[in-house]
Amino acid sequence: MDSVGKSRQIVITIIFICTAVVMLVRLFFLQNFESKYKAMANDIAIYKKVVYPPRGIIYDRKGKVMLSNTTIYDLVVTPSNIKQLDTVQLCLALGMEKDWLIKQVKTSIFKNGYVRQSTFMEQLSPEQTARFLENAFLFTGFELVERSIRTYPKPYASMVLGYIGEVSLDMLKKTRFVSYRQGDYTGLSGLEFHYEEALRGQRGVHFLERDKFNRPRDSYKDGTLDTPEVSGKSLELYLDADLQEYAEKLMVNKIGSVVAIDPKTGGILAMVSSPTYDPNLLRGRDRSKNYAALYREPTRPLFNRATQATYPPGSTIKPMTGLVALNIGAITPNYGFPCFGGYYYCSRRIGCEHSGGGHAANFREALAHSCNSYFCHAFRLTVDYKDLGGVKKGLQKWHDYYSSFGFGHPIGIDIPFEKGGMVPDSNFYNKLYRGSWNSCTIVFVGMGQGELLLTPMQMANAMCIIANKGYYYTPHFVKSINKNEKDSLLMPYLQKRVVLNIPNETFDLVQRAMQDVVERGTAVGAAIPGIEICAKTGTAENKAIVNGEVKKMPNHSMFVTFAPRNNPKIAIAVAVENAGFGATWAAPIASLLMEKYLNDSISSKRKYLEEKMYKAHLINKYVYTIDSASRVHDAIVYQQRMERKHYNDSMKKAKDSIAYRNWVYKRINNTSH
Repeated sequence: MDSVGKSRQIVITIIFICTAVVMLVRLFFLQNFESKYKAMANDIAIYKKVVYPPRGIIYDRKGKVMLSNTTIYDLVVTPSNIKQLDTVQLCLALGMEKDWLIKQVKTSIFKNGYVRQSTFMEQLSPEQTARFLENAFLFTGFELVERSIRTYPKPYASMVLGYIGEVSLDMLKKTRFVSYRQGDYTGLSGLEFHYEEALRGQRGVHFLERDKFNRPRDSYKDGTLDTPEVSGKSLELYLDADLQEYAEKLMVNKIGSVVAIDPKTGGILAMVSSPTYDPNLLRGRDRSKNYAALYREPTRPLFNRATQATYPPGSTIKPMTGLVALNIGAITPNYGFPCFGGYYYCSRRIGCEHSGGGHAANFREALAHSCNSYFCHAFRLTVDYKDLGGVKKGLQKWHDYYSSFGFGHPIGIDIPFEKGGMVPDSNFYNKLYRGSWNSCTIVFVGMGQGELLLTPMQMANAMCIIANKGYYYTPHFVKSINKNEKDSLLMPYLQKRVVLNIPNETFDLVQRAMQDVVERGTAVGAAIPGIEICAKTGTAENKAIVNGEVKKMPNHSMFVTFAPRNNPKIAIAVAVENAGFGATWAAPIASLLMEKYLNDSISSKRKYLEEKMYKAHLINKYVYTIDSASRVHDAIVYQQRMERKHYNDSMKKAKDSIAYRNWVYKRINNTSH
């Protein structure tokens, strides 16, 4: 053999020897030094126990516990590990029938496969837990997992706090749940969902030695190989538990919502969606059954009306209509309008609640008396304003203002599934009317009807903007995480959001006009002695399509407010569906909440009002079963489109003729809508 061949043979031999040495050294190291891996592999002698830490506790602004934990045990099963199962003993331990036991095992296999661990039975009682542990060596494939179940000390704020549930297979495919495994629990709604990463904590792993009966006993190697669990972080809220409870009591037997915000911070003080439910129903082994029952309720208690229901805001939008018109110069503070009970400038009558002159002599008078004519015309003057370049560009400018106010898109609050409402722009009407439309076509928007849709959360935030004279903080519930107010999760809520450039003088005028609403206008019943309140009532038109026809239903009662005018501390929006005038129901609820928050009690002189709200039953089952807040708007738009079509057809037939003048005269003198 030549020297080249010998050299190659030596090189190959050295490679094989080195490879063998590396493998032997690695095996020696694993067997003698990596005890953790040895323990994990040696499942016969060592039991690996996964420990789930308690989720973080949630406190209100005063330190009251709103959501805490109670330790329970779940029974989990791995079907592939079941060997010679003593079904009789297991049935005795759990107090269940054999048929149920077999069915549960089959269900686990069907849902999660043969080798995956899954929850077999949730929340064992102390008796069941004790009986199982006495005979655990007989139940191979089954084991107990210690968990913390959520506990709600009081049955309030269900929409805010949310609930938890087992991670689904679809959720495990998402990036957010990459560290979860089958059988883990996660937040499914409310703060539990949004702050899951903070509340969850970090699970631990403990290694335990098994005795001769295969029962876990003492810690393996004195726990030196254990991974400690880390408890979830606590949340401190802006929410006032007492105010929340009071608001929910005032909204009993009513359909609607309440939102209260601290304008200076954006902290949400209370949020109610009514009807609501006891959050304790959605925990433990009966959660699925209770959820199904709540889901079938025709009043939809699982639907968050504060952030997901969208309403025509009605007259509550008039402060914003005026704010835009004043800022672009379409009207002045002294601009008056000759309203005599209706608006006729678009060859149709839009009625006002007031008749006779004087109630729209200037901006403050018009807002105090909620003159529809004034604000319909102010809206038309805004979108038709000559410096904006025509109605289509004018409407787009108006849309930009409203978008800056937080309308037409989700604001970004810290609970999920928020809706953005609807603010129409020029593209919307171009598609709807094929480019042929003008300010008369959309005049209803100026009085908060037509295609405009807002959530109560957006309405309350609009009050924060006026209260702060041009800025707001994104509404949010959480003030601090583990006492840290500058946690990275909270940074988006610490940024001041300034609306389009509007001078303080304009906000001052709007504020004083809203103060007039309470002191001598449509909301005098909401006044509180010693407090300067700024507010606006609203009565939102409510219709439904029934059997192909538009039917008029009871209107929605709306109210928005903030107080005090100087140094405001609270802003509120209230919506009560199918309840009538805003001053009748929504305004008293908001006024009582404001007094409760600012004065910490209700004066004896206003106890009658509180009692009236408690006793009121405003749920009309017939109305609600054929309609909902999200479908009411469809009916209104449908009717208005039909009216506009009829109007356009009539104009074509009557234009430039004697019939045209007669038609206009007839419309002006027609007292019906």
